[in-house]
Amino acid sequence: MEFRQIQYFICLFEEGTVTRAARRLNIVQPALSMQIARLEEELGRKLFERSQQGMQPTSAARQMYRLFLPILRDYTHAREQVLRTDGELNGHVNVGMIASVAQGVLSDALAEFNARHPKVTVTVIDGYSATLADLVAGGQLDAAFINKPRRPLSLSVEHIADEDVVLVTGTGHAHNLGPTLSFREAAALDLALPTRQHGLRGILESFARTEDVDLSPQFEMDSIVSIIKLVERTRYATLLPRVAVRNRASRGRLNCHEVVSPRLIRQIACVTHPRRALSAEATAFVSVLSDHVRGLAEDGGQAPPEAREEADAPASRG
Repeated sequence: MEFRQIQYFICLFEEGTVTRAARRLNIVQPALSMQIARLEEELGRKLFERSQQGMQPTSAARQMYRLFLPILRDYTHAREQVLRTDGELNGHVNVGMIASVAQGVLSDALAEFNARHPKVTVTVIDGYSATLADLVAGGQLDAAFINKPRRPLSLSVEHIADEDVVLVTGTGHAHNLGPTLSFREAAALDLALPTRQHGLRGILESFARTEDVDLSPQFEMDSIVSIIKLVERTRYATLLPRVAVRNRASRGRLNCHEVVSPRLIRQIACVTHPRRALSAEATAFVSVLSDHVRGLAEDGGQAPPEAREEADAPASRG
């Protein structure tokens, strides 16, 4: 099994077609097909099934991808470090973020990072905290910003910031709620909340168990966009991080109420693999993102006056 074959395999796995993979590798298609065939012959296993949708990976290919991707990423990082001669960062970074945090900091963080390191390319994906942690463990991501896990992970976990979770109601809500209320009072309202798959719901359930509060929402959905629209137009309320509603609240379209007894907070953490050192590029990008996440928490989630309407698009996950 040659290293070149592994590179070709991973590229074909990710691209899904021989045409796109060959173009990305800058080789002719027959050369790619020949190397994959040799690899299959050596392994004694079929790695891809040809279909109208492209090259479909088999279970053996999926296992091989999980095992070899971290090795290839480590090789790529090491090669970039050795070839760097002028001290200028020049590589690629893959980071995950829960979407409700990404929408508050990502554009500014990317702009700042690009100004400092214009030769570094960046990929950022969003998703559930558990999914992003699995991708870090599997080597598909360098790092991920997630809701701090309640149970120990096999990853390195760095606490980044605490963020308030507030009760959110429409401006025409029937109850005359004050600026603050207890968690028990909030839970007694007609609520729309994320499902139990969602990282935020897990945090709320943890508070509910500690306070012996029954958290029984009328509606459950993982689209934060849909929850906010429902709350904005109906009698229902929700519990969300302040960042998810800061723009609409600043325009008077939603009301935010502080929750006390206890104060509801979610902790944002950065997870990395304990046995896989971050590249210089990834370290630099994680540092910039961390600073912006901390800044978001410190300003209380207040929307800047110049925030534009198109920025007011709450994320669906995280």
